[in-house]
Amino acid sequence: MLATASQSTERVIDLIRPGDSVFIHSAAATPMTLVDALVSRAKSLRHLRIIHIHTEGHAKYASRELADVFNIDAFFVGQNVRKAVEEGRADYIPAFLSEIPTLIRSRQVPVDVALISVSPVDKHGYVSLGPSVDTTLAAVQSARLVIAQVNRHIPRVMGEGQIPFSMIDRYIEADEPLPETVPPPPSEEVKQIGRNIAEIVPDGATLQTGIGSIPNAVLEQLSNHKDLGVHTEMFSDGLLPLIESGVVTNAKKKVHPGYVVSTFALGSKRLYDFMDDHPRVMLRDATFTNSINIISKNPKVTAINGAIEIDLTGQICADSIGTRIYSGVGGQIDFMRGAAASEGGMPIIAMTSRTPHGESKIVPKLQPGAGVVTTRPSVHYVATEYGIVNLYGKSLKERAAGLISVAHPDDREMLERFAYERWRGRFEE
Repeated sequence: MLATASQSTERVIDLIRPGDSVFIHSAAATPMTLVDALVSRAKSLRHLRIIHIHTEGHAKYASRELADVFNIDAFFVGQNVRKAVEEGRADYIPAFLSEIPTLIRSRQVPVDVALISVSPVDKHGYVSLGPSVDTTLAAVQSARLVIAQVNRHIPRVMGEGQIPFSMIDRYIEADEPLPETVPPPPSEEVKQIGRNIAEIVPDGATLQTGIGSIPNAVLEQLSNHKDLGVHTEMFSDGLLPLIESGVVTNAKKKVHPGYVVSTFALGSKRLYDFMDDHPRVMLRDATFTNSINIISKNPKVTAINGAIEIDLTGQICADSIGTRIYSGVGGQIDFMRGAAASEGGMPIIAMTSRTPHGESKIVPKLQPGAGVVTTRPSVHYVATEYGIVNLYGKSLKERAAGLISVAHPDDREMLERFAYERWRGRFEE
């Protein structure tokens, strides 16, 4: 059905029915004008289910005052809904990012209404989902009602996010700058992690990195590499200098050679401007970008992901602090397994050896209730500022010895003592 003329936010929001399941566009494409209108009409709507992965901006629907109106189910728990999840006013759906679109399309997780942001319509009758295709395309294809916020600040990005304007049922026009996310300057420890990882990244590697100080520190150290490629879950500012300088050519990739491939982007206005109408930047559905089979077809896939803590046997906790849900499963295991299956691939877990509070991130045992996102057999390289160790194919005692060697020096005695006691005195470095 072709969208009607631009309408007021109140009129389009009033088309949502009590009990509907409402999907909100992800990350930098969060349609804040529509979200605010939804919240303002909350009392007349009642009992709505809100579904999303990570969203930017203040999630007013997660306030205590609206706990009886909105039932929030997040596939990724960002800062804006973390408190609500912790207090039981919202919930978390653990799922691999690669599988979320399938959950939506199959209506295992039903979507009745999709609130999205799009670019202005082009001469061919198409709009763009801009910097966020990920799970949003599936929501658009599955929803009974698609309501769009047409925003001239949304970049027109190539790939599967180019959709016919006819897929939109109702729309409003509301221009608002996209949220910008810029990591803080890296510490000396983070810079050293970047140097450590850069030393093992081969020329011709296909990169997967996220946002944050550690991925950026790695990317800053790759300026002398050649023919790097990008097939990633998230496209961030750290890649721009490598693309502009010709270090990233995408020439060696087997899947979409010549193209930067991602499923969403989050960063600065410079990043969004770079993507706009760029003929060699392609955003695709997460079922494609995060498919282990697709990832593994590229050569030398170097996947760099983080951890909240890792125990001495190699179990990775990446979505919770004890029982407290902090983030989400995301695409970590998709890319860890995809990189492991890639010829010459390197799945890397990168983290500082200690938390900002001085606690070791390499621990004898995970905290009670901690979620194991990446299991022992899926872990290969672990990098800290003290070096890199490869756990693949190693016994539990060998893993413990390796991890202790890259722990903070002040924590090694404690870890060695635990390892010695656990393995009944048979532990040797």
